[in-house]
Amino acid sequence: MKQYTLTEMEDKYIGKLGTLERDEYENELRMDILGRMIKTTRKQRNLTQEELGKIVGVNKAQISKIENHTNSATIAIILKILKALKAEIQIIIKLEDKPLQLI
Repeated sequence: MKQYTLTEMEDKYIGKLGTLERDEYENELRMDILGRMIKTTRKQRNLTQEELGKIVGVNKAQISKIENHTNSATIAIILKILKALKAEIQIIIKLEDKPLQLI
């Protein structure tokens, strides 16, 4: 039985890197992971969604939607959440195969 890598399966069923379908998939995956990380960190900091929302200036429902990736949020809100959670932020932007790292 032939074994396939995850990348091979993604290429076959979602599309090759650089296609619209694959770009959308990769973005959704990143947002899902970010939401899970926010939720895990919030719980480690012993904060409820309501408490985190008050610190950030949004309601509990917005925090829930971000954590469960049912709603996209602005970068400003994400940055406020990460700051409230005392999370270190590193941003890497890749332009034409040249990484640009902002720390």
